[in-house]
This record gives sequence, C-alpha cells and structure tokens, in this order.
Amino acid sequence: MIEIVDAKFITSAPTVKQAPPSEEQNEVVFMARSNVGKSSLLNALTNHKGLAKVSSTPGKTKLINYFDVTFIDRDTSEKSIAKFVDLPGFGYAKVSKSMKSDWEKNLTDYISQRENIKIFIHLIDSRHPHLDIDVDVGNFLINNATADQFIIQIFTKIDKLNQKEQNALRREFPNALMVSSSKKRGIHKIVDLIYKTLNENVNED
Repeated sequence: MIEIVDAKFITSAPTVKQAPPSEEQNEVVFMARSNVGKSSLLNALTNHKGLAKVSSTPGKTKLINYFDVTFIDRDTSEKSIAKFVDLPGFGYAKVSKSMKSDWEKNLTDYISQRENIKIFIHLIDSRHPHLDIDVDVGNFLINNATADQFIIQIFTKIDKLNQKEQNALRREFPNALMVSSSKKRGIHKIVDLIYKTLNENVNED
C-alpha cells in the first residue's frame, strides 16, 4: 500500500523564472480550470487539510506553488520524495484569447525550463466534461509533453453525478480517473498511480 506520509509547502513563484531550482526531485504538475477542486484534491491526496488554500473566488490564485511530498510503500517501508507543483487556474469557464495565449506561453516556458517534470495531472469538473478550454488544454499537453512525461486526466466532484452519469463518463473516458475529494473516493488510486509512475521512470533511468 502506498501512502503520502508528509507534505510541506516550499515556496510560491509568480513566474517560471522565479521558481526554485529544479534540483533532483521529480515534479508532478497539477493544472485545472479555476474552481474545479484542485486545492481540495491536493489536500486530500496529502491528507493535509490546510496544505493548499481553498479559495471561494475562482481564479484568485495567480502564483505557482511548490510542495515537497514524501511517499512510503508500506510493504517495503521504502520512501521517496517528489515535488507537487500547483499551477494557477487557467480561467473561469471562458477566457479571452490574450489570456489563453499568455497561459499557453507560461506553460510552454515551464515545460521547457523544468527538466524534472514527470507527470501532468489535468483536472476536469465531471459535471462539465466537454468545455472547449479543457479540450484545448488536453490537446496542448498531448502536443507538448515529451516522451518520458505522463499525462493523467482526472474528473473531479464525481459525487455530484448520479450512477448513470458516472457510468457514462467512465465509458466515454476509460483511461481517466474519477475522484471525489470530499468523499475521499479515488484518492488512494491516484496516490498509487503517481508513486508507481514516478518509480517506473526512476528504474528506467
């Protein structure tokens, strides 16, 4: 069984240039449209209620936030450390073309300058699975992620859907994960996938 046993906030940076040194830790980048539940998921994954601040104002967070996270494999007692990166929300539902362009430039810069990114986690509100902005971000990641980077698509707030809607979503997106941070549904599966993906990459290097 894989668990996150420690998580701590490191720093915030307004731009990639002001981000902390890449160092040797693998980075897991979380990205989502504003108000999708990114902060709540980070808190649930780390079992640290106040780690990421949950804002009631969509799009309020404009900084890149960095957290050091310690995993443990309970079967082997082996520990490993990774860096969780919380990117600013990329707009509330609809954004202007200039905002979209700025966000894409910032993400392109981030991808090109941070050599230790191993996983991109793209969160989507399960109640709105087909928004153009999420389709654009998904395509952007597919076109810009390198061969050794892994993309995980996660649908949040799954508890807001009835069983029929959940089943339909799973059929349409069979490779995606479903999560409810408030109900703690799907949390262990995400932690397990992150850990195994990071360690597979380490073993291949």
